Amino acid sequence: MTRVALLSNPRSTGNRALLPRVRSFCARHKDIFHYEVEHVDQIGAALRTIARINPKVLVINGGDGTVQAALTELHQGAYFGDNPPPVAVLPNGKTNLIALDLGADGDPIAALERVLELAASDLAPHVVSRELISLSNGTAKPPVLGMFLGGAGLADTILFCRHKIYPLGLPNSFSHVLTAIALFLSMILGLRLAFLPPRPQPVTVSVRRHGQLQGRFAFLMVTTLERLLLGGHSPTPGARKGALQLLIVERRLASMARAFIAAIMGKLGRRELTGVHVERGDEILIEGDHSSVILDGELFEACSGHPILLKPTRPVPFLRLAA
Repeated sequence: MTRVALLSNPRSTGNRALLPRVRSFCARHKDIFHYEVEHVDQIGAALRTIARINPKVLVINGGDGTVQAALTELHQGAYFGDNPPPVAVLPNGKTNLIALDLGADGDPIAALERVLELAASDLAPHVVSRELISLSNGTAKPPVLGMFLGGAGLADTILFCRHKIYPLGLPNSFSHVLTAIALFLSMILGLRLAFLPPRPQPVTVSVRRHGQLQGRFAFLMVTTLERLLLGGHSPTPGARKGALQLLIVERRLASMARAFIAAIMGKLGRRELTGVHVERGDEILIEGDHSSVILDGELFEACSGHPILLKPTRPVPFLRLAA
């Protein structure tokens, strides 16, 4: 019986070194069905094939774009009917936010071994539900799904890291440290240099039932993950899980300092902070002129007359690997 289906994208950056180990591991474990795609456009066909073997767990092995494409196809394609298998994500991307939220950290092969261990027993205690973020921007294309969106200064910083720091070939951790230093020089000290992140564009954010915020923001995050950046956890403990969680930090030194201190102390969202807005909503509208947002690694742009609309999807089962 095939317990685990593994979907790999050999073209993702992390798989250039990892994939030979993954292939070797799968060759030694016959209860893994390994399907490799050459492009994200093939993920739909891959899931259609995987659905025929009815695995207990679906594992995604690829970068942020692969994970986003797989979640979108899984939700919209309905290949498994009303009972899709729980999804596990190997820690193989640049940021690994989804994998970290599900307890997958460190060596991807160790995470795959943990998946096999859980698949051999009762999965129920380890399955958690998460809603996805559905993003549409007024075009005829179907919505794109993901779990973490960054906008305003955060999107500019992510793009800066992707285009200016990652090409240097440095370890991910050191790349993120350099990006943090550049962010400090740009946003905190106000330096305007060509090699630093740009000044964020004005953005208007509307949350249904909670009104409207407008201005230049240092950070704009929307997520359905339990864990936010900087080690913080989702705001408003005890609230309905899966609703869109919004964090906006105004572009002021005092506001950014308050948010940073609250985040490292694990208290972000537990009390009101001036210049820091933490809310939940079922519908979030982002408007601006050429304001970029990034959903799980993919870039989108809000333009005049074409705002970005975010809504939650129905819950999707995921497999938590942490004990």
